[in-house]
Amino acid sequence: MFDFTQLEEVRRRRPLIHCVSNIVTANDCANLALAVGASPMMAEAPEEMAEITAISDSTVLNMGTPAADKYSAARVCIEESKRLGKPFVLDPVGVGASAWRLDGASSLLSLGSPDILRVNLAEAEAILGLGANEQGVDSPGRTDIEQRTRAASALAGMFCCTVLLTGETDVVSDARRSCAVSGGSGMMPYITGSGCMLSVLCGAFLAVAGDAYSAAATASAYWKRCSERAEIAAGGRGPGSLRQALMDAAYAMTDETLASGASIEEL
Repeated sequence: MFDFTQLEEVRRRRPLIHCVSNIVTANDCANLALAVGASPMMAEAPEEMAEITAISDSTVLNMGTPAADKYSAARVCIEESKRLGKPFVLDPVGVGASAWRLDGASSLLSLGSPDILRVNLAEAEAILGLGANEQGVDSPGRTDIEQRTRAASALAGMFCCTVLLTGETDVVSDARRSCAVSGGSGMMPYITGSGCMLSVLCGAFLAVAGDAYSAAATASAYWKRCSERAEIAAGGRGPGSLRQALMDAAYAMTDETLASGASIEEL
């Protein structure tokens, strides 16, 4: 069902991924895009968004450090992506942390559904109007897979898109089908931007895949495999070593290594 040769295709085509990123994780996101085999462009001036979107193979909109100009830029990207039929990913980081963030994300979603909506459980529940249990931009606490699947499926149905809901076990849903992606490193919560980087991976695989659901599941499985291998390479030295090892693991990952260790279960 899942085509792990997407990784080879990314490296063959080197798609241009336009990232409207945040100030905390922009450098890591750009480096990860290079490591997986894509070409990143980190632009966010509203005045050039239409032109940049037009030349890009996909766009990743990350609202982690929101500002009025960034929302303006994102609106142009969405409108142009829809006009040209180009895919985009929306990552409404910390959307439940303030009413202003929620209003901003809602305004973006009203312009057109993303191909992939990348959220954690607290973000999903905030968008669904179920209240938020966010700790800043994090989603605290452990939850069962049924709760996470319900939230992902409901959100996918609401916006007619694929949802990648991340956590200890990731859930991918397009409302018709859902899968759980397990594995990964327990050290990932100790580095900043792991979710933001996953959104960039979604953009890279989305640029070469014909199916957003497959692209999201592949991105999730790839990132979990990278974190597993990075934790081994870091040798227990801590999150600083893990962060560095993640880039090496992403660069060294092959289709075969990904396929042999990916853990995806249909729900």
